[in-house]
Amino acid sequence: MHAITIEQPGGPEALVWADVPDPVPGEGEVLVEVAASAVNRADVLQRQGFYDPPPGASRYPGLECSGRIAALGAGVSGWSVGDEVCALLAGGGYAQRVAVPAGQLLPVPAGVDLVTAAALPEVVTTVWSNVFMVAGLRPGETLLVHGGASGIGTMAVQLGKAVGATVAVTAGGPEKLARCKELGADILIDYREQDFVAELRAATGGAGADVILDIMGAKYLARNVDALAVNGRLAVIGLQGGVKAELNLGALLAKRAAITATSLRARPLEEKAAIVAAVREHVWPLVAAGRVRPVVHAAFPMAQAAEAHRVMESGTHVGKLLLTV
Repeated sequence: MHAITIEQPGGPEALVWADVPDPVPGEGEVLVEVAASAVNRADVLQRQGFYDPPPGASRYPGLECSGRIAALGAGVSGWSVGDEVCALLAGGGYAQRVAVPAGQLLPVPAGVDLVTAAALPEVVTTVWSNVFMVAGLRPGETLLVHGGASGIGTMAVQLGKAVGATVAVTAGGPEKLARCKELGADILIDYREQDFVAELRAATGGAGADVILDIMGAKYLARNVDALAVNGRLAVIGLQGGVKAELNLGALLAKRAAITATSLRARPLEEKAAIVAAVREHVWPLVAAGRVRPVVHAAFPMAQAAEAHRVMESGTHVGKLLLTV
């Protein structure tokens, strides 16, 4: 088969479509004939040499895919050869075939075509696990989503609205904010021109956000705490703004607030399976009903993954970038 390989870390040109050995599904795994994968920020970091796959995972990039089951490993039940699926991966999505733990498979939801389904697994599991399973967003609360026009952001906006929350977003420029509004965002903040803490307080009568989904890390830490409501929860899922910052514990205590920081890729299989099962139960009906949908900016042939990475790094896209086989 062919896969995108990274012989030496570097720029987008480091991604090479090469002939590699076929994967073999182990016990509890299925072999998926890939129709599409999607580009995530983690793939860019891996290409640059900053984010190695966890032990035992495929060395090829790609944290999600869609396709058809080509073979079943020992001990797999509930799935059949030919089933159309999408999957959460620890790696290997940038390839023609990938072996996937059965617990990380999802059926392609009703109303979504096979290729577009590749835009769902990573963003849906990330948002559901952090905003709902960990931070416990409830109807009537306010959710602030940083990077509202990103793949994760566009999904967080929709899921927040679907459960009855007020959704605030930060994004760069009026065009991206307009797209967020189309998806249901109530409070639109241009981080290039506006102070998100002041804007959020003004829009919420001084209360702030009950839940904040943050991709920036250190750069936004102090201001995120300022923006939290009493009993607020800050969920950090990215470090685009650095890894170290000073934290005013007094401010956190005064608000009886909490900060969590999670990653998904290296979690144990049973934890990933529990998240995937929760997504199938709670989110898939929303997708089938048309209340939540994947937002796709563009699709590229898998062999042109370098071009997709250039678009990702330019920051001009809204939603997901797909790679098709």
